[in-house]
Amino acid sequence: MNQGFAGGAYGYVSMGPYRGGQAQYIRVPYADFNALKLPPGNEHEKDFITLADIFPTGWHGVVISGFKPGESMAAYSAILQGPSKVYVVDRVPECLAKAKEIGAIPIDFSKSDAVEQIKKQHDGMVDRGVDAVGYQASSSSDKKKEEPNAVLKALIAVVKPTGGIGVPGLYVPADPGAADEQSREGNLVLPFGKFFEKGLSMGTGQCNVKAYNRYLRDLIVAGRAKPGFIVSHEIGLDEAVEVYKKFDNREEGYTKVIIHPNK
Repeated sequence: MNQGFAGGAYGYVSMGPYRGGQAQYIRVPYADFNALKLPPGNEHEKDFITLADIFPTGWHGVVISGFKPGESMAAYSAILQGPSKVYVVDRVPECLAKAKEIGAIPIDFSKSDAVEQIKKQHDGMVDRGVDAVGYQASSSSDKKKEEPNAVLKALIAVVKPTGGIGVPGLYVPADPGAADEQSREGNLVLPFGKFFEKGLSMGTGQCNVKAYNRYLRDLIVAGRAKPGFIVSHEIGLDEAVEVYKKFDNREEGYTKVIIHPNK
């Protein structure tokens, strides 16, 4: 079974109290609960691997933002749902290149304020926005410094009145490693007055993968969706340690990686 880095450097994980997650085989209680039947062959292997996390989560973010076809949005899942324009904000060159590859408009927030860039290109605010980052967002001035409220503040500024914001990006009740006391307690400072004034709506929460994966699987099989484009490298298990480091530092074009344990 192939394992990908989905949404971060995941690798093999332990299942609750069951040890041995780094073994060749792992006992997974109630494994049939999450099992998804796939067609034979490996034609869509890279695409199917994304069904474990990143593809449904992206789709979920678009859904909870309240998106309607014809509006402007961000990310591959939004493109599949029929927007007029899509903006993807990042600072990693490889991620921005992938965004352009799928027809989105890349916005490099390390060059200048992302909100102003989008407003200038879009001639105003956008209809919907998705926070796919969460509390570990980095500062625009220092990529090594976390700024937990950065993405939400930007979305409140760039989404038009009565628009919607979807937040599948992870936020936690407490973050002991945060830079300030409020963030350590899971509290974020946000321009709520502006949020209220504009009449914005916000949907949040972890993605229920099972709510989407069968539908998305069928889109893949039908040739309508090819989310495997995000995979940049396929490696053997003996390369994992070194690749984890490169992936974490965004070196040498690493975006998403598939590990083949028996390769």
